[in-house]
Amino acid sequence: SVPFLIRLFPVVLTKFVFLNFLAFPFFVDLRRPELLLNNTVSLYLATEPGVTVGIWHTVPGSRGAEARGKDQRWYEEALADAHPVIIYLHGNGGTR
Repeated sequence: SVPFLIRLFPVVLTKFVFLNFLAFPFFVDLRRPELLLNNTVSLYLATEPGVTVGIWHTVPGSRGAEARGKDQRWYEEALADAHPVIIYLHGNGGTR
């Protein structure tokens, strides 16, 4: 009966494959990454009208002492220096 139900309601399959109705880890505010990771700040980019993308910017451990106590402006300026930037795109259920 499961294949028949999936054939009738394909949305059910996508819900269970991606589990986008669950937010994990539970009871964690992902807008405040500095509580989870050292040397990390949350930035937001407006990609187009009505769409905002949240980004976590983490500096390498070698710059950890330098980053301690700095504000968001310092992290934005750190993106413009000569060090390479690694972009990791990840969607988390319930937060995409």
